[in-house]
Order: sequence, then C-alpha cells, then structure tokens
Amino acid sequence: MDLKTAFIENNSIRLGLTAKDWQEAVKLSVDPLIESGAVLPEYYDAIIASTKEHGPYYILTPGMAMPHARPEAGVQRDAFSLITLTEPVTFTDGKEVSVLLTLAATSSAIHASVAIPQIIALFELDNAIDRLLACKTPEDVLALVDESKNSPYLEGFDFD
Repeated sequence: MDLKTAFIENNSIRLGLTAKDWQEAVKLSVDPLIESGAVLPEYYDAIIASTKEHGPYYILTPGMAMPHARPEAGVQRDAFSLITLTEPVTFTDGKEVSVLLTLAATSSAIHASVAIPQIIALFELDNAIDRLLACKTPEDVLALVDESKNSPYLEGFDFD
C-alpha cells in the first residue's frame, strides 16, 4: 500500500476544511474513504467509540492525528486519506490537531509494516505540519509524499 497511490486512487486529499469539534474532523477524514468504497460507514463509528473508550491514542505528533480502527470495523481495502483544517480541533486529551491522516488497513501487519513507516517518513520532513497546512492542491501534498520517499524509514520499500 503506497501512500501516494492510495491518495490518488481514493481521491482522498481534502484541504482547508472546517470542523466544529474533533468528531466532525474525524468524520471529514473518513468521508473520502467511505465515498471511494475503501471503508463502510461504520468505520467512523468504530473510531469514535474507540476514542471515547481509549482516548485519542492516534495523535502521533503535535498537530497531527492518524485516526483508525480495527480492520474488522468496516475496512474493505487498504487506503489512506488526508485532510487539513483551517482551525485546529481539540481532542479529549486537550491536544490540538489540524492535520488528520486516516488509515484503513485490512490487517494489523499492513498497519505496522507498511503504513506506519510511510506516515513517519512524511511527518519527519522539516516543518511537515506547517508545510501540509500550506498546501493548496492535492498535487502539493503528493509532492511532499514524493519528498518523504528519501527517508531512512523507507529503505527497501518498492514504490513501483
């Protein structure tokens, strides 16, 4: 599962959105995956339920969250979406997030071995959050994904 290919195939980059709270932000990030058929609508419900039970365990770095739920919660195929918000939303732990990169993985192995390294590589770029927030088009985001492919986290990955 290649991050760039998943974004393109699912038409799942949405920029400059507005959300009134964290639940709406998660909904906005899951919607492209529902629209593309990558996940069923109950995937959103599973993320919300899990967040209420366990807290926002998927906030990976200040300003960025990777909402996801278990594969059996409605994942139809591996996919990613990315949204940016004009104003951050505050999660239940008080942390503010303005970039949400939602993951739909058909297995825990894909989550750990394929998805996480690509996401780390993207967010290890200098000023990654600010640069993503400055993106005006999906192509701008895809250029950052291309730049991240030089990361040592992705050594040995085949993107063809």
